[in-house]
Amino acid sequence: MNGARVIAAGLSGLVFGFGLALSGMLDPARVRGFLDVFGAWDPSLAFVLGGAVAVASVGVWLSRRLPRPILDESFHLPQGRTIDGRLVGGAAIFGVGWGLAGLCPGPAVASITLGVPATLLFLAAMAAGMLVHDREAIRFIRSAE
Repeated sequence: MNGARVIAAGLSGLVFGFGLALSGMLDPARVRGFLDVFGAWDPSLAFVLGGAVAVASVGVWLSRRLPRPILDESFHLPQGRTIDGRLVGGAAIFGVGWGLAGLCPGPAVASITLGVPATLLFLAAMAAGMLVHDREAIRFIRSAE
């Protein structure tokens, strides 16, 4: 990765983390309030999600008109379009974890700056889950060969 890409990635992460903090996405109680649609529902994060969709739509629109990214040789977009059990299972695990903890990976990483012990525990559990998944995925791929 060249210097310009590192700087662009760092600035993007900084803006993303600032946006998460500004919007309240770093507060697990607020996120759980948004997800609790049958209880004391807090719809304020819907505006954050709507804003994210609007910004992402501009990025997708631009990416379809550019021959390649400014700092890379090609766009790295997912090629698979199959909705299978692994995708649905992973999405379900993500959703349950998000609902229970009130954090997903982006806000959890951004929350490191707050130094909350529960967030550090969440990050350690997330990293352990990713390692276990990667080991199992490699084992699955090797057994299929």
